[in-house]
Amino acid sequence: MKTDEATCLQSLEARDIRPTALRLLILRTMHDFERAFSLADLEDALPSIDRSTLFRTLTLFLGRHLIHGIDDGSGSLKYALCASDCDCGIDDLHTHFYCTSCRRTFCFRNTHVPQVPLPDGFTAENVNYVIKGRCADCAKKP
Repeated sequence: MKTDEATCLQSLEARDIRPTALRLLILRTMHDFERAFSLADLEDALPSIDRSTLFRTLTLFLGRHLIHGIDDGSGSLKYALCASDCDCGIDDLHTHFYCTSCRRTFCFRNTHVPQVPLPDGFTAENVNYVIKGRCADCAKKP
């Protein structure tokens, strides 16, 4: 489903990001992905925008918690849009699923990362919880 410009403007303004034409285009494209996406996915979807501009925009969006990064173990960082109330703290983290067949990564937003008790003196700052297996589409295939 296409996201309208007003929604994208509101998202950028809520994160104190100046809304330029390129940032709006990139954000609308991010909304079109139904799964986590990589820099290469954005390059394929937006061939007229150079890689460095895409990377700088991803870095800005990450820093302002508009998107979050996912290290799914594939060697390529993936990204997904954050919920409007997300600040990417431990309580906002959710489970991700990496399909070993099609190599897509999915956000399971309603499945929070399990809490792991840490020894005294240890403080968690980030958690990366990725389940690997076959997605529903790939599991149907022989």
